[in-house]
Amino acid sequence: MTTYWCERAWLGSRGFVDGVVVEVDGTHITGVTKGAAPPRAEQLPGLTIPGFANCHSHAFHRALRGRTHQQRGDFWTWRETMYAVADRLDPDTYYALALATYREMALTGITAVGEFHYLHHGPGGAPYDDANAMGYAVVQAARDAGLRIALLDACYLSAGFGGEPSGVQRRFSDGSVDAWRDRVATLGRDVADPAVVVGAAIHSVRAVPHTALGAVASALPDAPLHVHLSEQVAENTACLERHGCTPTQLLAVHGELTERLSAVHATHLTAGDIALLGQAQSNACFCPTTERDLADGIGPSRRLADAGATLTLGSDSHAVIDMHEEMRAVELDERLSAGRRGSWAAADLLHAATAGGHRSLGFVAGEIAPGAWADLVTLDAGSPRTAGTGADADTVVFAATAADVTAVIASGRRVELDPADLGRDLTRSISALTGP
Repeated sequence: MTTYWCERAWLGSRGFVDGVVVEVDGTHITGVTKGAAPPRAEQLPGLTIPGFANCHSHAFHRALRGRTHQQRGDFWTWRETMYAVADRLDPDTYYALALATYREMALTGITAVGEFHYLHHGPGGAPYDDANAMGYAVVQAARDAGLRIALLDACYLSAGFGGEPSGVQRRFSDGSVDAWRDRVATLGRDVADPAVVVGAAIHSVRAVPHTALGAVASALPDAPLHVHLSEQVAENTACLERHGCTPTQLLAVHGELTERLSAVHATHLTAGDIALLGQAQSNACFCPTTERDLADGIGPSRRLADAGATLTLGSDSHAVIDMHEEMRAVELDERLSAGRRGSWAAADLLHAATAGGHRSLGFVAGEIAPGAWADLVTLDAGSPRTAGTGADADTVVFAATAADVTAVIASGRRVELDPADLGRDLTRSISALTGP
């Protein structure tokens, strides 16, 4: 049993409360009370919030940070650079890069990650001796970094609505939905860790034939289901030409719009698409720092939430790993799009980055409450960024950055990281793939 005393803690609908005692037994919170610091309690001065959930990650994309920003073009030209990195990875180098990337996440207050995992096989698409070697490498990296992980194993069978995968894409494909389902079933049986969720993912409607959508969704019926959805106008256009409907409508026809679905990006939606996702109470996972980095566009976050969808957040390609930036970018991008301020309250954005996000990954977490995973992230309330800002939810969302994180307890264990050592590890793991 460990006792923490939080100078000022976020208790959800109660807002920030002064003097909060949190009892932790192992990995979970057992008690939350208001009061003075008990003897021998570990004190957390500043603002304490639940741990963040990074709901959409491609760990190996971290190798691209700072290396693609001078390129002209769009998502599709950026993708070629990303493919070049993917083609060099093996289980060992993937583990090293993912470990460093997840440690960077932990340093910023992220305590659970949703890894949208599609790099499955060896060069040319040949399976490793253990067909899930790449997936196990990612899971082990997350656990060694102190994070919980939802491994969202992505089915990828075609290139652009029926085309055969070529080049590095062959490493993504199992060849058939039955082969994908068999491999994922093995993965689910072999992972016996309450801090690991094995979920399913439809890479996109362009990469999974419409006849296979139902099989992917039903493979793990009680687990999270994620999909890249309408990130690009070109995807919508091609879907309309091929199927006579939008990607969202195609998913609806095949029964994939449910509460367990997370529609990642959901950027270029029609009014009908928004209504369908809202009626299904699906999650809409926005990744604003990636969406702006790739010139994807600004998604209709407010309209989706008003329709009934739940907002969650991810850092996707890791151009930035800072959930404070993801939270405020939702509101700031909405201002640019709508021409008005105040579409999102700070408390709602904080919920999206914590409780809402963890739920979409299959974890009871993101709350400082009995029964939740014991995740506590403390911020300096007097830094040059946060001083004088009110020490409330607005401080967390609109003033703080990852640099203000002073303590991280993830699943009941304090995360101890040296930023200098982490920087060296990131440099080594990335240089092994890209050169100096």
